[in-house]
Amino acid sequence: MTSSLATLYSFRRCPYAIRARLAILFAELQVELREVVLKDKPAQMLAISPKGTVPVLQIRDGTVIEESMDIMIWAFEQQDCQRLIASELDYKDPAEELIKRNDKEFKYWLDRYKYAERHTEMTQAEYQLQGEVFLQQLESLLTKHRYLLGEQPSLADIAIMPFVRQFAHVDRKVFDKLPYPHLQGWLQRWLEHPIFIQSMTKFPPWQEGDEALVFPSLPLSQDLLRH
Repeated sequence: MTSSLATLYSFRRCPYAIRARLAILFAELQVELREVVLKDKPAQMLAISPKGTVPVLQIRDGTVIEESMDIMIWAFEQQDCQRLIASELDYKDPAEELIKRNDKEFKYWLDRYKYAERHTEMTQAEYQLQGEVFLQQLESLLTKHRYLLGEQPSLADIAIMPFVRQFAHVDRKVFDKLPYPHLQGWLQRWLEHPIFIQSMTKFPPWQEGDEALVFPSLPLSQDLLRH
């Protein structure tokens, strides 16, 4: 780890890691990014986090943060320039309940929808319908305002969007035909957002001895943050 930056172990496509990277970008922070190959996890990561899941953040004092939501909160506690966890959008209410439902219920059905061949108790179409229960809640929220909790992005949007993206990408043609126009528009705006695009930059897997990779390499402009 460099002397001045926290180190983030990440995997580009993991929705938990995506939300952590988004938080770091929106908080206008920089970290040393180490891209992980899940089939060959680096010993340095396993030494600080034996459970072996990403993301993992090690801050300058050696403290290890192993949960994606805790990394997000850490980032915004350092700097919340966009007021994503401002008092009116407090993490504990209502964003917390929405995120909890995403992580506990929606993720359960999402995994089964995506890997239906491994979970033969139900058909893929049945798993899709179970996942849609949460999507219907998001659609209802988005009929009222541009983002999940208001006219500006909140912690809930950043935490939930990577999972909706994963659901949509199981079969994009199917997703695009679902009766959720506000949700589809919300997702598409995120997919085109410069911050999301930057969060998905491809980097080679990290190996011991590599030069530190600073992420993002340059401070973000306010125009990008307010896209």
